[in-house]
Amino acid sequence: MSSSSAASSSLPNRWVIAGAAFLMQLALGAVYAWSVFLTPVMKLYNASKPAANLTFTLTLVALGITAGFGGYLNNRFGPRTIATVAGLLYGIGVILAGFSAPNLIVLYLTYGIIGGIGLGLGYIVALAMLIKWFPDRRGFITGLAVAGFGGGALITGPVAAALIKSVGVETTFIYLGIAYLVIVVAAAQFFRRAPDGFAPAGWTPSEKQQAVSSAREYTLPEALRSPRWYLLWLILTLNVTAGAALISVASPLAQKFTGVTPITAALIVSVISIFNGVGRLFWGWLSDTITRPLTFLSLFLIQVVVFALMPSVTNFTLLLVPAAIVGLCYGGGFGTMPAFAADFFGPKNAGTIYGAMLTAWSAGAIIGPLLIASIDYKLALYIIAVIMLVSAVLPLIARVLANRQASENMARIATGGR
Repeated sequence: MSSSSAASSSLPNRWVIAGAAFLMQLALGAVYAWSVFLTPVMKLYNASKPAANLTFTLTLVALGITAGFGGYLNNRFGPRTIATVAGLLYGIGVILAGFSAPNLIVLYLTYGIIGGIGLGLGYIVALAMLIKWFPDRRGFITGLAVAGFGGGALITGPVAAALIKSVGVETTFIYLGIAYLVIVVAAAQFFRRAPDGFAPAGWTPSEKQQAVSSAREYTLPEALRSPRWYLLWLILTLNVTAGAALISVASPLAQKFTGVTPITAALIVSVISIFNGVGRLFWGWLSDTITRPLTFLSLFLIQVVVFALMPSVTNFTLLLVPAAIVGLCYGGGFGTMPAFAADFFGPKNAGTIYGAMLTAWSAGAIIGPLLIASIDYKLALYIIAVIMLVSAVLPLIARVLANRQASENMARIATGGR
């Protein structure tokens, strides 16, 4: 047996690592079930809707900021260590939230800040790790890596709604926090760092893959000096703004528009969760074929129509359709952008570069939820439709830049350059 074959056979199964990452993301993605907690938290803390919803906003802000340096920590200490710390922080943050009543500030610090830091560390680790294990399936694997995060609320939404009804909000936080801690820490033990320059046996990049990939590996400081980084950051921010707005108020919005009970309204959280997860995998996979810029153009244009029509829906079953589409598009942004960043800046430092880009998640999580919680739901939905229409210009600009990069790469390939 050759030394290269021996080295290859000693490597862990990358699909087992991917499966563990997916499981971990399911637990982390439970945060998207927040709207189930919104009304009970308002009652428990005697808080206004904007004040209660600030918990969700702070969680995503902490997530985005932490992910900004989580990629560096992953490179420094390895994915298993950072993911283990992520599980401890996330679980403990949610558990402590169960003891925060009646002080809303303590809820912000526990569920929002401590839990959000754990979320940010865990989320970026999976992406930074898997994008190096799967150079042959970049769009698909980044979609899979975050599909679990999008689907986490599918399980947590109805479970949390039932627990809140039977044992109350505080005890529900404690039960869920224990579950999150155990699942994430256990999954983290399967994580391993991919060898530098890893490629699966027998695989070489196709001409198309070489064309869309950066000819060089950018460091984070180099990427931050490039206008392309800020273009991608803005695209992601605007897509998050739309989706996070609906996710943050999905349950109470459904109750107001259609008159259903809180238990029934929890179904909309599960539907958004399903399509959030599916969208990450579907659009990530599709972006390998139709290109990343056209993927985001499609996401924005679809949401123009959906948000414009949603205020006129008064039937709960019908409301599930636009909610599902918004979830599909919201997840699609997260499933596509990591590969987009790797295309523009190279895969070596993609985790660090995309981690910094996830501050866009924080920005969108501030704008969207605060907008929809501060004014009438219907007016907010119309405003978001307009935002999506204006946003559609940005992927067209990105397409020009991507085509220019592809032309340069094809010329390099044709002349035998590197």
